[in-house]
Amino acid sequence: MWFKSEPRNRRLHRGHVLDVKVRSDQARATRTRLVAVAFAVTFGTVFGLYLLWRTGEWALDKVIYENSTFAIQNVDVQTDGVIPPEQLRRWANVRPGANLIALDQASVRRNLELVPAIEFVSVERLLPCTLKIRVKERIPVAQVGVPVDGSGGIALAVFQLDRHGFVMRPLDPGRRVVSPSQLDVRLPEIKGLSPLVLQPGQRVDSVPLAAALALVTEFDRSPMATLADLRSVDISQPGVVIARTAQGGEITFAPDHLAQEFARWRGVYDYGRQMNKGEIATLDLAVTNNIPVRWAAAGGLSAPAPMKSNPAKIRRKNV
Repeated sequence: MWFKSEPRNRRLHRGHVLDVKVRSDQARATRTRLVAVAFAVTFGTVFGLYLLWRTGEWALDKVIYENSTFAIQNVDVQTDGVIPPEQLRRWANVRPGANLIALDQASVRRNLELVPAIEFVSVERLLPCTLKIRVKERIPVAQVGVPVDGSGGIALAVFQLDRHGFVMRPLDPGRRVVSPSQLDVRLPEIKGLSPLVLQPGQRVDSVPLAAALALVTEFDRSPMATLADLRSVDISQPGVVIARTAQGGEITFAPDHLAQEFARWRGVYDYGRQMNKGEIATLDLAVTNNIPVRWAAAGGLSAPAPMKSNPAKIRRKNV
């Protein structure tokens, strides 16, 4: 017949379908096993690392951080200045018996460098039980007295300056407020500086002050260091600094050529001694083509005032 269909092998077709389904199930099972194995390996690795980390942490605690062998027994403090080592230990805030390995050295260094009188600190561990601290102090070279209302009238709040213009209070708290006659005579007083710029622990960025501090520093190396006693430096006039001595002299400097000007001062001083002119009353070294000078007395030389030792300038030692 035209419309009679050809017979099909239904059994063969059913076998092919079953074979494809079996292969698909096997592939799925294989992928499932691989995922399970990968998960197990990953979990095992992470768990092993965690266990190793916890074991190492426990070992560090037992062997190092909780080991009494590394407990701090000695805090070796040395300074090149005048601050007592016991005071430095209190500022360092190191607890006796604390673990030396676990100690935060940066924190100890920061505790000390927050003190305005301290310029630099080094902290070093010396195993098994010693902490070594070395301190470099700021050297005050000048002072500023700021008038304040005291119980007995006008008093002075005293600030000290190092050669870089860093502001400090005197180490002795009892000398923070004094009468005008009790300023530290070892340190020259800076005059003409606004009290508003004086913040302990901060550096004063001022060109006139820098010139005054340079003069004070250069004076200690000058040929006049043993012949005059520098008492104050006035920076109130623009372009010059005026030094006043305990001998009554008023010396005007141009701050750009201090070494030469100190040599000229010494030359004028020697000339006055040779000519029996007395003490220098005023001397203007800012003038370059001549040396305007006025003498305090025409006859009879007064003996030079005794020079005061300055512990703040001779106290440096190697540490």
